[in-house]
Amino acid sequence: MLAALFSVDPFGDRSRQGSAAAFLVLLAFVISFLTIRTSARLSRSVSWWPGSVRSGEVHIHHLVWGICLMMLSGFLAFAATPGTAFAHLTAVGFGVGAGFTMDEFALWVHLEDVYWEDEGRRSIDATVIAVAFAALVVVGTTPFGLDDPGTVTGTVVVVVGVLALALLCFMKGRILLGVLGLFVPVFALVGAFRLAQPNSPWARRRYSPDRLARARVRFSEHRRLARWRHRAIDALTGAPNRDDAT
Repeated sequence: MLAALFSVDPFGDRSRQGSAAAFLVLLAFVISFLTIRTSARLSRSVSWWPGSVRSGEVHIHHLVWGICLMMLSGFLAFAATPGTAFAHLTAVGFGVGAGFTMDEFALWVHLEDVYWEDEGRRSIDATVIAVAFAALVVVGTTPFGLDDPGTVTGTVVVVVGVLALALLCFMKGRILLGVLGLFVPVFALVGAFRLAQPNSPWARRRYSPDRLARARVRFSEHRRLARWRHRAIDALTGAPNRDDAT
């Protein structure tokens, strides 16, 4: 299987070539994310370990290098022949850049260094969602569950229905279920009927005070499942510490 994925025949099956490139992007993404996160943790606890580049008041985070690498790899990909070693190299470069960038996703939305703060957990959530989406693409899952599209009318109805359910998941703060639901509609259906996150647009606009209070209890960080989830994330990526930053 791996031999088929990494075939360098430029005139081979384009679908197989695309799967090989997507697999390389995903693999490079996961490895680079874990590597840069480990490096950040070491720079936090080991005095001689190199951290972010600083020059006076300028603080260059690793997402900058990631963005530059994605731009370079994306540009070179246009010049690469699909299925060749050079094309695979650009896929790896893009995946590494994406891993560096997604590791600091929280900085995109907060526009400040919240890497080791509670808000920095957004980077972990975004990475999990990105990996889930990419993995579904790599394994060849058909979007909207349309393994056999059938008629045009039926296809339109299915696509609109799945998009509506996924959008409802997003409005409820159930992002992962919404993304998975774009490929496996049952996830979107489950998310659409589950209780919304208390800080989501759906909960703020449509929930009564009683239901909103129920949502806050359901997603409280003091619940046992939430505590175990946070401990697992802390063990993998490092615990928040407002007095420290990368």
